[in-house]
Amino acid sequence: MWKLATFSLALVQLVSVHGLPAGEGKRESDDVIKREITLSNVQVTTSYSTAIESLQSATVTVQPSLTGSILTGLPPGGFTKDPIDGPGATTASKPLSPNETPLSPGPTGPMNPVSPNIFQPIATGVPAPSIPSRGDHVVQKQHIVDGDVPIQTNKFYANFFLGSQGFPVWTHPYSLSWAKGIGGSYGMAISHTTRDRFAFGPDPNNPQYFISPIGIHHIVLSAAELREDTQLSVENLKAFSVYANLRPNNNTGSRVLMSIPCVQGMGMTTALYDRAQPVVNSTVFFRTLEYAELVNGVTHKYRIGLEDGSQWLLYATSVGSIGTPPFRLANSTTITGPSNFVGMIQVTKNPSGPDSEQIFDNSAGAYAINATISGTVSGSYGSYTLSWAKGGVQDRPLLMYALPHHVESFDQDTKATLRNISLVTTTKGYAQAVVADRITMVENDLPDTIGFAPWAKNPNGAAGGSENINLGAGTLALINQAGIAELSQDIIAQTSLNSMYYSGKALVKFATIVYTMNSMTGNGKYAAAGLERLKDAFNVFVNNTQPEPLVYDTVWKGIVSGATYRPPYDTGLDFGNTLYNDHHFHYGYFLYAAAIIGHLDPTWLEQGSNKAWVNSLARDFANPVTDDAYFPFQRSFDWFHGHSWAKGLFESGDGKDQESTSEDTFATFALKMWGKVSQDPNMEARGNLQLAVQARSLRNYFLLTSDNKNQPPQFLHNKVTGILFENKIDHTTYFGANTEYIEGIHMIPLNPSSAYTRSRQFVQEEWDTYFSNGRAEQVQGGWKNILKANQALIDAQASYDHFSDPNFNEQLDGGASLTWYLAYSAALLSADSVSTESDPQMNYTAPIGSMESIFAEPS
Repeated sequence: MWKLATFSLALVQLVSVHGLPAGEGKRESDDVIKREITLSNVQVTTSYSTAIESLQSATVTVQPSLTGSILTGLPPGGFTKDPIDGPGATTASKPLSPNETPLSPGPTGPMNPVSPNIFQPIATGVPAPSIPSRGDHVVQKQHIVDGDVPIQTNKFYANFFLGSQGFPVWTHPYSLSWAKGIGGSYGMAISHTTRDRFAFGPDPNNPQYFISPIGIHHIVLSAAELREDTQLSVENLKAFSVYANLRPNNNTGSRVLMSIPCVQGMGMTTALYDRAQPVVNSTVFFRTLEYAELVNGVTHKYRIGLEDGSQWLLYATSVGSIGTPPFRLANSTTITGPSNFVGMIQVTKNPSGPDSEQIFDNSAGAYAINATISGTVSGSYGSYTLSWAKGGVQDRPLLMYALPHHVESFDQDTKATLRNISLVTTTKGYAQAVVADRITMVENDLPDTIGFAPWAKNPNGAAGGSENINLGAGTLALINQAGIAELSQDIIAQTSLNSMYYSGKALVKFATIVYTMNSMTGNGKYAAAGLERLKDAFNVFVNNTQPEPLVYDTVWKGIVSGATYRPPYDTGLDFGNTLYNDHHFHYGYFLYAAAIIGHLDPTWLEQGSNKAWVNSLARDFANPVTDDAYFPFQRSFDWFHGHSWAKGLFESGDGKDQESTSEDTFATFALKMWGKVSQDPNMEARGNLQLAVQARSLRNYFLLTSDNKNQPPQFLHNKVTGILFENKIDHTTYFGANTEYIEGIHMIPLNPSSAYTRSRQFVQEEWDTYFSNGRAEQVQGGWKNILKANQALIDAQASYDHFSDPNFNEQLDGGASLTWYLAYSAALLSADSVSTESDPQMNYTAPIGSMESIFAEPS
């Protein structure tokens, strides 16, 4: 036993006779005492003396399942209405009269420097007082051990606790699913499909979608005691991880026999056993099982060959035993392990052959249990670090997988941890192995110079850019004319709707007009009059007197629409807001409108509960801390994937999804601007860093230029993904398959950050593919004008000519205005031909931190 003395196992993660790691009695997840012991001090209770055959082979009597299931339809819970619908222009009962007192915009410079770690609280305490609490959410918590704490609703593992519990979750590059009797197993299935198994259709040579099959269970980790009455529950639901627990007898009080820590990017799937007999199954069928050796002094290694030709490694680390735990190939579908096993089994696919086995061996016995994030920003430079907590053998480094956008931005130290092992993911290209307990990514082109005015990227894609409010006299006259007319509309009629989405869009429409009139055309008196009407309209929501008031849901802990709380309890109302769909889309509009109001009238920020109400929405979808008793950490944004997930509490065969990248980035831009105006330097810094990460993620996975290296080459002609799921990409929308819908949903709303997130190369390729040579002009309705506004990013003259036509009288998106489209296209046009001019009423000095901290080791 002397060889074991230098290795220790944290019993809070590794199963022992006390029923750890995931005990389902009373336990505080953040206050678990980590008791470590050395293996040499563990009393030996089991001796494995049975000889192990070095190579075992199975004879296949039937063909294995290699096709799986393909779900080509769209799941429930997505967009169900055209996002540009709305009440349309409405005439106010009283004409707009100029206010004799012009506006006096307030300071927007940072009050304090940014913190060394920008993930600091937005606010603390209860949500805004106007929002009542309810505990009767239509989706009640089931299969969740965590008590009365905020629960993640939009994270990758939701299929484990929603609906049938039978659909997979994707950790990338693997997917995991509860077998639930498939192949006779009730354990946890591990799958990894290669692109030759993907389905491209309906025309494989010109595909609209591609999808990875589900139900191909390469390896299933189970136990002989897990049968038809097995129960799956989840515990410690975090932003990057969860424990999946399997117990027999369908009895909440019974002992957990297997616990699987599921962490995004995990290199090995680990099952922790508490006095159970391991059984390993496969629907792909085992060809060979070979005992290899003892590695790391405590872990026994087996090689597994499957009938599809793939090679896998199995590592068994036992507690309280001596000898080699015997695993025997019973037949082509079943491997049996020792009875009453206490310890861990890990499996991993080996795509690189024998030469790479040492890399896996060196990490065997260690596994990730969760992750935390820290970030630092100084001006236009920023970095963020994902750090993994580790269970098992503590002195072994973790083997994890990084996605392409991570690898692209690794700092120098993290680059050194890369290994020549890669596995394809379903929708994020090839993941690369890193041997590290943390990784750090650097962004050196943060959008710290973007404010409320139109902004253009520096030529040739160089870092930085500049805004422009320099407009000619003729343009100013047109904008003033449009602005006065549009501010004369009935603002409350267009904003006080039974939809947070449509209401928020309309509030931004009028806020942008007011800003344009005040800060770009100098028409401050009409802007002041419009702002008073806008504040009245916004006040409806602060007072929670809109047609569908908001509710603070005490079940999942978040702010939701009250629409679904009444019969017939329609979960699709307001795009599924009550079930946590699209909160970043919906609430981001309110943050941006509030940022403009607070900028133009700083006294508004301190009036009543205005600031508290807006901060409550920000905490709901973008809470940056884990110790908030009222909201989960980062409900919408996924810092591992670099973008948000829109789907909330809906079971989905292909996992979480997102349809509108532009509204995702706009929500982050709104968060940045609300942070600037409310003088929260950490919020502004997080917004800048997050927007940079999103821009990188979008160009890698969503906005497909011809040189994209991550998505399948035959799919690139679509230019945008359409809906990106965890398991498939479908060039369509939830509300229709018109080309202008599919491309346009990634454009709206055209805003100052659009030129930052939508590269000129991409916009030009997309335009040439779908909309050039008069095709955009043939589109009907408001989508046509979205396309023409987007054209300003590559041909500002054509865009401006369209909107400045004296006969222009066309439908606009409910969140758009002629005022802004004129100002936006004209500003980009003059930026190309004359010197730019920044808004003098804005301070664009971003919060500054220590430059050294950007590349410092995280604390």
